[in-house]
Amino acid sequence: MRFFFSLILILLSCVMHSQNDLAELLQQHNNHNVPYISVQELAMPKTNTIIFDTREFEEYQISRIANSIFVGYNTFDINQATLHLKDKHQAIVVYCSLGIRSEKIAQQLQKAGYTSVYNLYGGIFEWKNADFTIVDSDGYPTDNVHAYSEAWSKWLLKGTKVYGPILNKI
Repeated sequence: MRFFFSLILILLSCVMHSQNDLAELLQQHNNHNVPYISVQELAMPKTNTIIFDTREFEEYQISRIANSIFVGYNTFDINQATLHLKDKHQAIVVYCSLGIRSEKIAQQLQKAGYTSVYNLYGGIFEWKNADFTIVDSDGYPTDNVHAYSEAWSKWLLKGTKVYGPILNKI
């Protein structure tokens, strides 16, 4: 019984440490002008919420959150992205691997006058870590997640890490 209790404490400590590390990473790289939305909040049924994937196309091809729309990061075009939006008050959630690139895209949307823009806290990594479904390019559930890089992949705790070249890394 004591062993079981110790094991639970160790596991809980690792999870909490990982979350603290993610919070520190986002604190270091983001300026927090865009409010976060948690993966749990995004997973709730919503109407008229547009989800933009701000990763690079090769990442998007491996897997994505279902019904998300690719807008890219290096190739992001505000005019193309806004073609998917009905009005300036429509809820928009942006995501990337962890929530760093997506904040930069969200800021561009805010600057263009969109008032309900949210950054997915922890990005697709946190989505997968919370056991929410991701889909491949054909719309089928997959465990594959583009892990961006060896260094950044430490925040992806579940799923199969897939690597490939990404130009202009953060």
